[in-house]
Amino acid sequence: MLGQLGGFLAGFAPMLDREWEPVTRTKLACFAIGLGLFLVLLFRSEAGFVFVLDHANLLFHEAGHPIVGLFSARLEPYGGTLGQLVFPCVVAVGCWRTGKTLGLATAIIWFFENWFNIARYMADARAMELPLLGGGDHDWNTIFARWGVLQQDTRIASAVSLVGWIGIVSACAWVVWRAWCDRHRPTTDAPLAWASDTPASDDMLH
Repeated sequence: MLGQLGGFLAGFAPMLDREWEPVTRTKLACFAIGLGLFLVLLFRSEAGFVFVLDHANLLFHEAGHPIVGLFSARLEPYGGTLGQLVFPCVVAVGCWRTGKTLGLATAIIWFFENWFNIARYMADARAMELPLLGGGDHDWNTIFARWGVLQQDTRIASAVSLVGWIGIVSACAWVVWRAWCDRHRPTTDAPLAWASDTPASDDMLH
């Protein structure tokens, strides 16, 4: 058993040791501008629902229900939330495999922004005041009732929102760290004096 686990980890290790796309000052500045615009939109939008972005997330949410429902009617209420999270994960995996630093960070931010929208839905589990697209059951009312935690809906929602902020801040910190590493990476392109192809001068020969 341990041998099989060791073999799996040994095969997985090269995937972790990859070359990341350098984060130049220009790219870092563009990322910072994009992040600033995102934060402005986040704080000016309705709490837990970012205009445009969460409308797209809502489409993924609705697509998740019938997809999961094909496999299990009982698990269908979870399909909406899974649909919201799977699509950013797919983008993140693609960026990670190709070493796209800013692409991965953006996908992670998108992933954790969804947590605010999910928290908004969770906090409404008892009140059920949010308009539901196409009607139907309230996902988190159903889920929390099954779990026996319906009375804790707002507390759970607050914890989920906190996780969302931690994830976004972590993604931004990782970008800054990658930029710092790229800036302080030792250069190895400068030719060594003894390896130069320039012929030695007469002074050097004598």
